[in-house]
Amino acid sequence: KWNETVELFRARMPLRKHRCRFKSYEHCFTAAEAVDWLHELLRCSQNFGPEVTRKQTVQLLKKFLKNHVIEDIKGKWGQEDFEDNRHLYRFPPSSPLKPYPKKPPYQKDVIKFPEWNDPPPGTSQENIPVRPVVMNSEMWYKRHSIAIGEVPACRLVHRRQLTEAHVEEIWKSMTLSYLQKILGLDSLEEVLDIKLVNSKFIIHNVYSVSKQGVVILDDKSKELPHWVLSAMKCLANWPNCSDLKQPMYLGFEKDVFKTIADYYGHLKEPLLTFHLFDAFVSVLGLLQKEKMAVEAFQICCLLLPPENRRKLQLLMRMMARICLNKEMPPLCDGFGTRTLMVQTFSRCILCSKDEVDLDELLAARLVTFLMDNYQEILKVPLALQTSIEERVAHLRRVQIKYPGADMDITLSAPSFCRQISPEEFEYQRAYGSQEPLAALLEEVITDAKLSSKEKKKKLKQFQKSYPEVYQERFPTPESEALLFPEKPKPKPQLLMWALKKPFQPFQRTRSFRM
Repeated sequence: KWNETVELFRARMPLRKHRCRFKSYEHCFTAAEAVDWLHELLRCSQNFGPEVTRKQTVQLLKKFLKNHVIEDIKGKWGQEDFEDNRHLYRFPPSSPLKPYPKKPPYQKDVIKFPEWNDPPPGTSQENIPVRPVVMNSEMWYKRHSIAIGEVPACRLVHRRQLTEAHVEEIWKSMTLSYLQKILGLDSLEEVLDIKLVNSKFIIHNVYSVSKQGVVILDDKSKELPHWVLSAMKCLANWPNCSDLKQPMYLGFEKDVFKTIADYYGHLKEPLLTFHLFDAFVSVLGLLQKEKMAVEAFQICCLLLPPENRRKLQLLMRMMARICLNKEMPPLCDGFGTRTLMVQTFSRCILCSKDEVDLDELLAARLVTFLMDNYQEILKVPLALQTSIEERVAHLRRVQIKYPGADMDITLSAPSFCRQISPEEFEYQRAYGSQEPLAALLEEVITDAKLSSKEKKKKLKQFQKSYPEVYQERFPTPESEALLFPEKPKPKPQLLMWALKKPFQPFQRTRSFRM
């Protein structure tokens, strides 16, 4: 997002001639003009919003000057202090941004799936593709031709043993592919270093969970300290006024809250980690499409180390319960409870390594959305889990190969399941498989290469194997008879002797009288 802001600033900031100390300078701008223009850009951006202040814009321009995004009119930068005044600045000839590697437009960087002739994962950094065979009508005909009396040559393909490393690569590849699809990106390189994604974290976050959906850690040394967990439970389950368990002194709840805030505030790294910062910030652009944003956050949170995901789950649950508890005494005199939660914990949840003042706004927007949707966001995405499990199960099965069904067929990207009602499931189970069978029947009917005798034989065998489909195509004997109309009987041939002479009319015989 910062790269995008810098690119827009360099491309659209108005430049003109200015005079300073009796000298004219071309293609430059004043500090105040830069603040005005950039402030308006940030306020209109969906990643920052109208909450951006002019002071924060000045702080951002100081960062720009320090990192040589801009320079003063004499070419100085780095140590110069930027102020909201009439001092002149300009853009350096070249941008300080490190461009991401660009690929030809016709080659999208799609996550690959494992393939069996690839080397083991430990010997290569490439992903292992898994490619399903597309079932077209011709292949369906070959697969089910036994029903109409033909059995094509086939062979059994025994899968190579699916190792733990293969399964991990499948989880990683399909998870990143799903995230890339939701974000609508040609490549995840813009927001994520794929090499830093740990497939073991994804699998642990999916399967090692409690009944409440909270991650269970194998290494207990990475758990929250007991005193922090006790303090969080105390505030999350704060008793009602009728409860006998009241605090021993006034302001007890504020001290407990301060204990929790101090612990999370001194973490070495934010819970969403530094290397996932751009990935989470990129999802902020989807907040207007709430369902897509929730799905994207679900995937991003699966990439977290298990200890970070567990701490985030417990923290978000405590924050949400405190905000909803009307019996909770005010924890701060100057702020409401919800505002206090966001301001206290936003920085320990999301923060960039090179911290910028506007990171606070991004973190506040993200934490607010997390608080409102934490139960959905921190759940395992069922559609993704089901899709990957089916892929792994498919690879472990023995497969029958038919001629023409090799793996060099054009393959489609993996699809993901959607939940359907029981009624729709029963309908699909009853009628879904009949459509390709009906298409197969039509191919037999319209095959001009078959003689009538062969076609009748095949149709009889098809009727015996799939009577329901056959009955639907030929509901009456008359409709079946139309397929084989009776040939007209030939007329009997005339005798050959009758055709030798043309018909002669009766002639009067000559008289023998003299």
